[in-house]
Amino acid sequence: MRITGNPVIDCAVAAWLLAQVAKALLELLLERRLRPARLVSSGGMPSSHSACVMGCTTAVGRFSGLTSPLFGVCVVFSLVVMYDACNVRRSAGDTARLVNQLLSRVELLTAEELAEDLKIIMGHTPFQVLMGALLGVAVGMLW
Repeated sequence: MRITGNPVIDCAVAAWLLAQVAKALLELLLERRLRPARLVSSGGMPSSHSACVMGCTTAVGRFSGLTSPLFGVCVVFSLVVMYDACNVRRSAGDTARLVNQLLSRVELLTAEELAEDLKIIMGHTPFQVLMGALLGVAVGMLW
């Protein structure tokens, strides 16, 4: 199947799309609720960031070879994205959650100011990142 005409981009997009659909289906099965917004939101199981970059990296490895400089760049890029998804974004989300809790206890702010909470960015657990990465590799291998 062709999405863009570029097999590397197609693998990345397909892996991202499958991860997003998997998130929505898992939420439907486990929490008995269907949220269409889940198809484009971040966080959750599996990591669509990891799936996307590993789909791209796997496709580049298949088409350019595992010893090509381009594959090396993709591996490094993928590792940075997966590290960020697991660590940096999770820390930012935890910080936003704490700031929101502190702001809710401050009496000097108006109700309108309190309503403007910081967005809590969902990061991933290492397992979610691993599952996303494996999904991306599978898409890249099967494409």
